[in-house]
Amino acid sequence: MSVLNAAQQSAVAELLRVSPLADELGRRFGAAGHELHLVGGSVRDALLGRLGDDLDFCTDARPEQTLAVVSGWADAIWETGREFGTIGIQKNGLRIEITTYRAEAYDGVSRNPVVQYGDSLLDDLGRRDFTINAMAVSVPGHEFTDPFGGTADLAARMIRTPAAPQLSFSDDPLRMLRAARFAAKLQFKVDESVISAMRDMAPDLDRITAERIRDEFTKLMSGADPIAGLRLLVDTGLADRFLPELAGLKLEIDEHAQHKDVYEHTLIVVMNAMRLEGDGGPDFVLRMAALMHDVGKPATKAVGRDGRVSFHHHEVVGARLTKNRMKALKYPKDVTSEVVGLVALHLRFYGYGRGEWTDSAVRRYVTDAGPLLDRLHKLTRSDVTTRNRRKAAQLAADYDALEDRISRIAAEEDLAKVRPDLDGNAIMELLGVPPGPIVGQAWRHLKELRLDRGPLDRDEAEAELLTWAREQGHIS
Repeated sequence: MSVLNAAQQSAVAELLRVSPLADELGRRFGAAGHELHLVGGSVRDALLGRLGDDLDFCTDARPEQTLAVVSGWADAIWETGREFGTIGIQKNGLRIEITTYRAEAYDGVSRNPVVQYGDSLLDDLGRRDFTINAMAVSVPGHEFTDPFGGTADLAARMIRTPAAPQLSFSDDPLRMLRAARFAAKLQFKVDESVISAMRDMAPDLDRITAERIRDEFTKLMSGADPIAGLRLLVDTGLADRFLPELAGLKLEIDEHAQHKDVYEHTLIVVMNAMRLEGDGGPDFVLRMAALMHDVGKPATKAVGRDGRVSFHHHEVVGARLTKNRMKALKYPKDVTSEVVGLVALHLRFYGYGRGEWTDSAVRRYVTDAGPLLDRLHKLTRSDVTTRNRRKAAQLAADYDALEDRISRIAAEEDLAKVRPDLDGNAIMELLGVPPGPIVGQAWRHLKELRLDRGPLDRDEAEAELLTWAREQGHIS
């Protein structure tokens, strides 16, 4: 046990906010002959002054003993993590996880941890990922335990491992990705010895399931500084193991020659997108679309006779690559669809400033974007990274004009719900046909007319439908 310094005293003071409940729980474990300590991220966050309502505890009690202690006291209990030694409970609005001391290890082949229970708090802290997560506070005694210098590393804003990095990462290779995630979340630096081990052991990440990698990467992208985490992934070779398209961008020169390469341009676009997120918090879909928007460039790069570089249809190729990559990482279909949609649409705006867009083109832009329109606005604006101030100002003005035009047309029409002027029942009644393919074809034809010409009155819509049906041979 260590003598409390000022930072630790502050952490204990922060813990007093939840100590009545925590101490009560600690007394219950003590009465049953067990230890209980607040541990890991909860202690780290208390030191940083940001302790939330999710609390992590560790104990020498086995899961069945923990269940006996909390049964009848907790408002709710869940055992989904029991095979890993974790029992979850809810009490007075707090979510609490209680985990048996562990000595967790991999056999070097398996893709999930092999859980071994331990009996020592110090051994449990020693097997944790980073020193800033290897601190504990006993309850109800409030004794602070920091055997690996976690408070000093917090003060230095440094990420180190309690054991040698090679040993820590061999136990769980996902910790390499977690180092990048914490760099992004906390805006801390990663110790050089840790970076060196990440670089040497990057292939070991292949032992980890796609789902675990996906979850860590999502947290990294949602951090306060994802750029730092992304650079670390690329520089250590970790990105090559699960997101090779990102590192591949370093080989491609931006067609505007305003950045060292498309990789640097992409990172700037991600930062720009973050600035446009607003107060709603991190928008993973927007950030991921910004990260992936140009991944189709390597496959579409061409150099013309005049020496200019082009990437024709890279948005189409990029959308396909994004879909395949997110599928491989097991992202939900709805999340993948949104990111892919933004990548596919991110170039649609260019050309608007030449005055070629009709109201029909604006309707199609809005209709194709659908619920992604607000994010598409942000992504398109974020993609302007030219250092030419006049060009940047012109592009911004053009997009302002497009948004104003969308607002004007939306005030006249319901652009959010562009539908044909006749519904399926009216089509069947007018053409005298039953439900079937003809109705669908007629519906799509009328929707195209609606996009091209705007709203039609009933007589116009019926006349257009009948003309189409005669031309198609559906009526005489």
